[in-house]
Amino acid sequence: QLQLVESGGGLVQPGGSLRLSCAVSGATTDFYGIGWFRQAPGKDREGVSYISSSGGYTNYADSVKGRFTISRDNAKNTVYLQMNSLKPEDTAVYYCAVQVLYSGYYYLLHEYDYWGQGTQVTVSS
Repeated sequence: QLQLVESGGGLVQPGGSLRLSCAVSGATTDFYGIGWFRQAPGKDREGVSYISSSGGYTNYADSVKGRFTISRDNAKNTVYLQMNSLKPEDTAVYYCAVQVLYSGYYYLLHEYDYWGQGTQVTVSS
């Protein structure tokens, strides 16, 4: 049973930066693709970014491309999401999730097997 814990959220002004972390325990992360998702109040959960098990492939939603960077440190069983040039519309609860079996679908919620509890990101002046 994997456990995921997100951290690094908070309140930041527009244009600012945050780095989210997703610490995975219960198994080595070497074999798993990991995605970041977010859910704003009153909206559906949406995919933000994906990183392959080796870290050699990454994918980004159009809304964050060029501003967010996903990375991983398998030695630490941790995945990061560096968020720059934040906008008020980035305000949401951010979740990381593990995809045990690669499916090629990076942002379908049901393709993910384990989820963290989420961390709040608020972008406001």
